Amino acid sequence: MAEATAKAVYRKPKTKFSLFALFNYLIFIIIGLVILFPIWKVVIDSINAVGVYQFRLWPDDFTLDGYKTILKTSALYRPFINSVVTTLLGTLLGLVLSTLGGYVMIQFDMPGRNFLAFFLLFTMIFSGGMIPEFLVMDKLGLVNSMWIIVFKHGMNVYNLVLMRNFFEGIPSGLFEAARIDGCSPMGIFFKIVLPLSKAALASIGLMYAVTVWNDYTTPKIYITDNNQTNFQYKLRNMIMDGDTPTTSYVVSQNTLYNAGIVAAILPFMLLYPFLQKYFVKGVNIGAVKE
Repeated sequence: MAEATAKAVYRKPKTKFSLFALFNYLIFIIIGLVILFPIWKVVIDSINAVGVYQFRLWPDDFTLDGYKTILKTSALYRPFINSVVTTLLGTLLGLVLSTLGGYVMIQFDMPGRNFLAFFLLFTMIFSGGMIPEFLVMDKLGLVNSMWIIVFKHGMNVYNLVLMRNFFEGIPSGLFEAARIDGCSPMGIFFKIVLPLSKAALASIGLMYAVTVWNDYTTPKIYITDNNQTNFQYKLRNMIMDGDTPTTSYVVSQNTLYNAGIVAAILPFMLLYPFLQKYFVKGVNIGAVKE
């Protein structure tokens, strides 16, 4: 009797057909296809032995010679290692400065906090320009060195503001309880703030890593030594200037170019699925205030 009553009371809600929802689905499907279209073309052209510029759903003549050429070209080893090193160090430096800076910015009783915030935000709007920046980098001894890629992207005010907004969302009661227990400010930072900031660290760290890895402008302007350039710059020279390697494989230029592009984006294509859940959470950093 009780079960029958419960079933009578509970009724499954009816799903209503919505034209607006259908329209949204169609729009996002179209957007997804538009985004995937060039990626699919690059992947297919990288394994197609026939060098054609038309769109192909499948390769006419499957080959992996483009990737074999990339792997066996010793001239690409040093730039690739440089990109890996600069990406790791640049991401680490950026996270250290962003987290420490964001933590300082939430210290509301700190003298000069508003002036520091204004000073940092001012740099987001106005820049000194390319020539003053070059002169500063030259005085610091960073010109013609791959370390300029690390230090140039080591500080991003936008990411610092995101971290500050995330830290502001941490309940203040946790800070008060830690202070009562005698925890120092840095102890609060390492024992409370950082363990609660995994989503923010993952998402902002991914932003730093993508920025440093894809940096082409900095090597072009500041670096002339081929041993100090990164993989993106070497790849650009290979594609745009015809600086292609000579190997025993018979592969078309178009196949080789597209294999190089896939090799450049492959690391983050493999890394992103593991960080996706943190990245989705990090998108809303500071978006909701209670």
